[in-house]
Amino acid sequence: MARKNDAFYYDSFREHAALSCKAAELLHEVMSSYNVEEFKAAVDKMHAIEQAADEKKHEINDALVTAFVTPIEREDIALLSENLDTVTDRIEGVLHRLYFDNITEIRDDALELSEMIVRACTEMAALLEELPQFKRSKTLREHVIAINSLEEEADHAYIRAMRRLHTTCTDPLTVFSWHEVYTFLEYCVDSCEHVADTVSSIVMKNS
Repeated sequence: MARKNDAFYYDSFREHAALSCKAAELLHEVMSSYNVEEFKAAVDKMHAIEQAADEKKHEINDALVTAFVTPIEREDIALLSENLDTVTDRIEGVLHRLYFDNITEIRDDALELSEMIVRACTEMAALLEELPQFKRSKTLREHVIAINSLEEEADHAYIRAMRRLHTTCTDPLTVFSWHEVYTFLEYCVDSCEHVADTVSSIVMKNS
């Protein structure tokens, strides 16, 4: 395999983040105009996005096997790629839980969380745009802080949603199903923060 230049890694990170945004937007769209009849098609569409994200991770890992020189430490490249892949996996996980738990109606606080996922992924994509010039970037730190703030906001929204669920819903099956959905929605924002934390660590080590 020919040696990959530095741009390959940074471009791959950006493309991976763009897929996460696409997945987040699809999830929010599905939840906003919820239609059980069309759900299987949405699951298939989401899986295609997740497969494309997996392919990005494999391409990076394959390049690292033969790379002699990398723009940043190979362990950091592998970790960032893995954390980006987790974001898309977790978003697909929300859709799966809506599907196999047979959710028939979306709760308003779940939409609040799905909108936060879109915002977190958008900030994450902007952060990855700044990574190639991290030593000169004037906005990279702002994107990290924005993602950290969104994660804290999502934590509070998750707690409110769970409290409302457990104090107003009397059907045990509904409580169990939504407990899973809310937890995975919150995981998605957590995963974006893990990407931001990884980028922060890379910047610290290379500055």
